Parts: sequence; structure tokens; C-alpha cells
Amino acid sequence: MNDVASVPSPAPAPRRARVRAPELIGKGGWLNTGGKDLTLADLRGKCVIVDFWTFCCVNCLHVLDELRELENKHRDTVVVIGVHSPKFVHEAEHQAVVDAVERYGVEHPVLDDPELATWKQYAVRAWPTLVVIDPEGYVVAQHAGEGHAHAIERLVEELEAEHEAKGTLRRGDGPYVPPEPEPTTLRFPGKALLLPSGNFLVSDTTRHQLVELAADGETVVRRIGQGGRGLTDGSPDRARFQEPQGLALLPDGTVVVADTVNHALRRFDPATGRTTTLAGTGHQWMQGDATSGPARDVKLSSPWDVAWWNGRVWIAMAGVHQLWAYDPAGGTAQAFGSGGGTVSVTAGTTNEGLVDGPGGEAWFAQPSGLAATPERLWLADSETSALRWVDLDGHVHTAVGTGLFDFGHRDGAAEQALFQHPLGVTALPDGSVAVSDTYNHALRRYDPATGEVTTLATDLREPSDAVLVGEDIVVVESARHRLTRLRLPEEAVRVEAVAHRTQRAATEVAPGRLRLDVVFQAPAGQKLDTRYGPSTRLLVSSTPPELLLDGGGAGTDLSRDLELDPAVPEGVLHVSAMAASCDDDPANEYPACHVHQQDWGVPVLLTEGGAERLPLVLAGMDA
Repeated sequence: MNDVASVPSPAPAPRRARVRAPELIGKGGWLNTGGKDLTLADLRGKCVIVDFWTFCCVNCLHVLDELRELENKHRDTVVVIGVHSPKFVHEAEHQAVVDAVERYGVEHPVLDDPELATWKQYAVRAWPTLVVIDPEGYVVAQHAGEGHAHAIERLVEELEAEHEAKGTLRRGDGPYVPPEPEPTTLRFPGKALLLPSGNFLVSDTTRHQLVELAADGETVVRRIGQGGRGLTDGSPDRARFQEPQGLALLPDGTVVVADTVNHALRRFDPATGRTTTLAGTGHQWMQGDATSGPARDVKLSSPWDVAWWNGRVWIAMAGVHQLWAYDPAGGTAQAFGSGGGTVSVTAGTTNEGLVDGPGGEAWFAQPSGLAATPERLWLADSETSALRWVDLDGHVHTAVGTGLFDFGHRDGAAEQALFQHPLGVTALPDGSVAVSDTYNHALRRYDPATGEVTTLATDLREPSDAVLVGEDIVVVESARHRLTRLRLPEEAVRVEAVAHRTQRAATEVAPGRLRLDVVFQAPAGQKLDTRYGPSTRLLVSSTPPELLLDGGGAGTDLSRDLELDPAVPEGVLHVSAMAASCDDDPANEYPACHVHQQDWGVPVLLTEGGAERLPLVLAGMDA
């Protein structure tokens, strides 16, 4: 004990939890580094954000967009490292990752980790997951899902100040080296449309343009859009898009465009060449935002395709796993030019999965392709590798597909047939539909009359859409940057059947009682928003349903005791969590609030001696 009197010093700031970051390893190697292999030692002195992503996942694409502003603002102190961690077999192909990095404009180094080595080292359980590493090489935070950019920026500013003072911050350029641009006519086109003139309109997604091609599908007639990211209406040389996808011809001869990354619907008039905005604010819809109202006042979330069906524009709202619809002012197609109209949800709960039934109870998983017939609206539900349809009463049905984790290339009876992440569907004259089976590089066919799935063509490269032209079908070969014309075959192609499950290793858990803890720590300077009641939500279910004896359903506590049936050896726990936090400043009458949300599908294997606790990190660090 020291008896010398002293002036008490202020209490030190609470120490931030730190764990030494595991090395970044991946069999596929590094992209966007000019051929250099990076190590954590190369990144010492920088604030590193590790983004675990996979290119099929729309939430991962949202995070790429969220990080752009932070990357630009803190370019001399922050390095973002993408770790590509595949869900689908196709995503483990190195060239597919190379394509995706260009397709989505990823401007930071990416590690191709096809065997999920780094994913396992960091104990990641969900796409997307962001891990923050401080300039000394320690993990200081982890965030699952999207909507965390504000919290990460606040943490980055703290780390910059702390390590500037310690002398451990290294400013300067990061290791990103851009690839050489390729001189192709189209660059990762998304969807195509046959115009009344006989020409094609194509969404040239990576170049942020629409391109009108002559009837040969090759000759450029005109380009619509400046070619850079933006949301601007006007003439072809003034308009701006951001990764446009779906196109639909309207009864008045104009075209509605799903302007995906702008979270908007645009209207292009081929006669005048002008583009206007029909719906969306340019900002992404988040939980708690309006789900209906005047079209220009309601936020949308990554609309991926559109179709005119029963007097409305139906929208595959991939970003929130729903179908929405745009209703023109007055309910008539002639009203499109008026700039009015409303939008509203027509099906889906925002939960990700495969559940049929009335529209308000159905679950989807990234609907990405639509095709309308008088009686049915067909849709490609990409994350469940499913073909589904909506009837005239608004009920949702599944023709092919079983859920989030089963996929492959298998023909035959629909109940056992398999697709792999299809992005497009096209109605054929005989009542069947062609499916752009994207990750199988194939065009498939489903016949409702026989209930059979067949293969029409193979050796396509990531087909994302197809257009019927007389007796031919023109396929958008997205990863070959072209339209490919095929004669519809009279006989199917014989393909050896393959079936896959997601590569993620199952978590071994003990049968019986399992403690589920969703870890959420409000970011610095924020607190849970309890002004209108509980600010957290937890929804739990399982596949098969019999796995979960107790603990399923919705509640407000982020921790819950589950009871797993020892008679069910394995399955998947579906966990959806949400937490709302607001800036903690008593002087601010209207604090900014933020919603943090993530869905997990956790494969589990019931094993004696397995874990009795399942922690899932929404934000923060698991103590």
C-alpha cells in the first residue's frame, strides 16, 4: 500500500475486447492486388475491415454498397479485404469469383477462399459478416448482416485517434490494384427484352446502362445512360442508372426498368429516349419503413426483375425476399406518363426461406426472375434454387425446389428435380416455362402438364434471362457478355444428375436443451431504442419442423432456451434477429436510429457431448 497522497486521475476508458486475428488464407488466392499475396503483417498499421461475402447473396451486395462511402472517406487509414466464402458449388470456381469481383465493382483486395478455411478460423456463421481488425492485428468487433456501416465508421474513427496517439497508425495508399478493363460490347448483362421494333433492349449491368441492340443481337443501335453510377432522369446522354437488371414492356409501349442498386423503378420511353423515375426514393428499404404508399415516397430494396401482370407491375424485391407491385395512377396503363401511382407488398414476410400459402404468409429467398402468363406469375427464387408461382388469388406455390440448402442439376419429376441458383424464367407458348439455371450454366424446362423438368441446353455461361423470338430463344449469357440465339430443341439434352448441399460444416450440438444467444452490443454512442416498446426481435424455426420441440416462434428477448428432439439427428435452425439502436445524445430531440438485422440458417448435428450453447453475433464480441 502506498500512503503518499495523490490527486485521483479520471477513470480510464473501458478496454475494448481484443482477440489476435487469424491469418487470411484461401486456396483460390488473391484478386485486385496486382498478383501479390497479402498477409496480416502487410496490413499492420491499418484499420482492416474483413468482409465475408458470397456473390449469390443480395445482402452481401448491399454491404459492398454500404462500404463504398466508408472506403472513400478513410482511404488512407482503412483497408477493406473481401473474403469470398462460397455457398453454391459454382461459387467455388475461381473464374466465377473473378467475374463477380468485376461484375459488382469491388474496389478492394479479395481473397478467394473456396474451402471456407478463413471463414472457419474466424468462426463466421452468416453471410455477410464484417470483422474489424485494429492496426496492431487484433479483432475488435464483429457484425453480421447489413446496416452496420455507421457503427463501423464510428469505431474506425476511434481506432484512428487511438493508434495515431500510440504511433501505430500507418497512413497511405492501400494494396488495391485495379484490373485492366475488357473491351466487350456488353459487360455482365442482366436481362433482355424484345421491343416491338424487333430490336433488343438489354440491361448492361456492370456499365450502368441500357443498350439497344439490332435484331441480330449484336449491333449497337444506342446506349442509354452516361455509364457511371447515379440516379438521374433525362435524355440518353444524361440519364444514370446503378446496376440495372429487370425490364418489362408496358401496354403503352414504354419499358419499366428495375434499377437495382438505386432501389428504384425507372421508365424508359423508346420513342423519345427519355428516362424518368416511377418508384423509390433512391434509398434502401429497411425494417420499419413504409410498405405501401405513393410510389415516389416509398423506399424499395434491390428490385431485381419486373413483369406486367393483371394491371400492375409486379416486382421481384430480392433485397427483402418479397414480391411488391406498382399500381399506376388510376389503375390504368395510360396513367404511367402521369408520374403517379402507388407501391405495396403483395407477398412475403421478409423472412428468408421457402414457405407456400397466402401471399401474406409466404416466404421467399431472393426472388430474381419473373414471367407472366394469364393465369400465373412465375418466379425464379434464387437462394432456394426454386421455381415458384403465384395464382390469381395471390397464393404462392412451389413447382420445383425444397429449401435453402439443397441444389444441383437433376432432371425428372419436379418433386426431386434440382436447380442451382436460377435467375430467370421465360414463359413458352405450350404452357411450359424455360428456367435460366444460372449456376448450372444451363437452360432448363418445366412442364406443368407432366410435372417434369428437362434440360434444353448446356454450356451457357451464367445465363440470367432468356427471350422468346419466334421459334428461337435468345439467352443472356451474362458471364460471356453476350446474347446467344438457340433453336428451341424438340428433344431434351441428357445430363448426368448431380445433387449438392451447402458446404458449411454442421455445428455439433447436444440433443435436448440448447441455449441460443444472439449477441448484440449497441455501437459506441448509441443505446437500444425503447421509446415505442421492445427494440429487439427474435424469430426461431427449424427444418425439419420436428427438430424443434420447444423454443420456436417470435419473441423480444435475444436469448432463448431451445429444446431439440434427440430422435432427429440433424437439421437446420433458422434464426432471424433484429435490434434497433439510436444515438445516445440527450440534447438531440430527434436522434438518428439504426436497424440491425440478420437471418442465420445454421446446420446442426445432434451429438452427445456437443455444444450446449449456440452464440450468434449480430454486433459486438461474444464474451
